[in-house]
Amino acid sequence: MKAIIGLYAEFIKLPDGSEIPPYIKSSNRFYPYFKDCVGALDGTHIRVKFVYVLAGWEGTTSDSRIIKNALSRRDKLIISHGKYYLVDSGFMLKRDLITPYRGIRHHLKEYPRCGPTNAKELFNLRHATLRGAIERAFGVLKKRFSIIANGTEAHYEVDIRTDIILACCILHNFLMGVDPNERLINEVDRELSATSNDEVSHNER
Repeated sequence: MKAIIGLYAEFIKLPDGSEIPPYIKSSNRFYPYFKDCVGALDGTHIRVKFVYVLAGWEGTTSDSRIIKNALSRRDKLIISHGKYYLVDSGFMLKRDLITPYRGIRHHLKEYPRCGPTNAKELFNLRHATLRGAIERAFGVLKKRFSIIANGTEAHYEVDIRTDIILACCILHNFLMGVDPNERLINEVDRELSATSNDEVSHNER
């Protein structure tokens, strides 16, 4: 595992912001509106890879506390000038961390039958669509490495659990470069869609 973690710098790299992600540039829904977006954060575009991993926090820790630590530590998350990440409403709004509009519909499950009715709802819908990539990445990661999905890593010491998560993220990025496994990605997409539909049906009852 230590050998895999030694490859962190090679396989987990922060974007330098010099290129617009192809998924954004090729879509008139997202370009030019999100041309300075370099990714999405969560407390992780198409075939997404992890660009920064901060493991070891308790699951109950707030997103805001984690991001404050990520931006101030020695191996901190660096965001290129003029660029930003999309984050959910659990984060603080900053120049380089863009949240959805508060008090406005901002979950994809809230738009299945009634589309956006104003500019803020349209922004939130497109924000949620792009940020959904991180949910897909976590879904694929957990399907590839059951030790993360079933909580088995909880039986190890904190340092070992952190190393397990880092190693799995490194291997995920490597595999996304050589064998993305479209079947697995499609399976995760179907599950995310089904979960969203179930939540909508429950809310309508």
